[in-house]
Amino acid sequence: MFDFLKSKAVLAATLLLLAQAAVLYSSVRPETLPDSPPLSGLPLTLGSWQFTSEGVVDDESRDILKADDLLLREYRDTSTGRAGTLFVAAFRTQRNGKTPHSPKNCLPGSGWTQLSSDDYSIDVGGARPIVVNRYVVQHGDERGLVMYWYQSRNRVVASEYTAKFWVMADAIRYNRTDTALVRVMIPLINGNADEATREGVSFVQSFFGTLRQFLPA
Repeated sequence: MFDFLKSKAVLAATLLLLAQAAVLYSSVRPETLPDSPPLSGLPLTLGSWQFTSEGVVDDESRDILKADDLLLREYRDTSTGRAGTLFVAAFRTQRNGKTPHSPKNCLPGSGWTQLSSDDYSIDVGGARPIVVNRYVVQHGDERGLVMYWYQSRNRVVASEYTAKFWVMADAIRYNRTDTALVRVMIPLINGNADEATREGVSFVQSFFGTLRQFLPA
């Protein structure tokens, strides 16, 4: 239905028109800022995954991200012993320069090199699977599997371009620009990306339904 979004030329023109319309709308009415519980309230037990440590986002990173709420936690699968890191950056508004920073840019800036990437479908119990970005990355001798997506109004989008389209559309239709970046990272053991993918899927399935309760619908 939205195959036209695959054309970069059409997409760029559409985004420009939507941006102009959104600016016009925002100039005559204040934005709706939906309430949501703090991400810190996410349970410490998520299915077979158990909280192990709270990560720290330094002040410099917070200033760059400009998110309204952040979560960085490590969980461990009690059935396999594998660890997984969950990072969520939630934005109540994307006006005034606030916008999620794509891991495509952030990971290389942190020293990670992309080895492979693709889209990956995950069954989270809904009417249809969600589609997320899947990356295998390397930092020195370390390798990891990264899955990430953009989530707003119960919508999951892998593409940065498509996510921006929907933000513009929501700004016009609902006077909202809230969104969240959700990222999962699983260490690779012996370079086994398939095994890490299975763990990543298990982790996403364990928290997806619960996380939705902490993001505006």
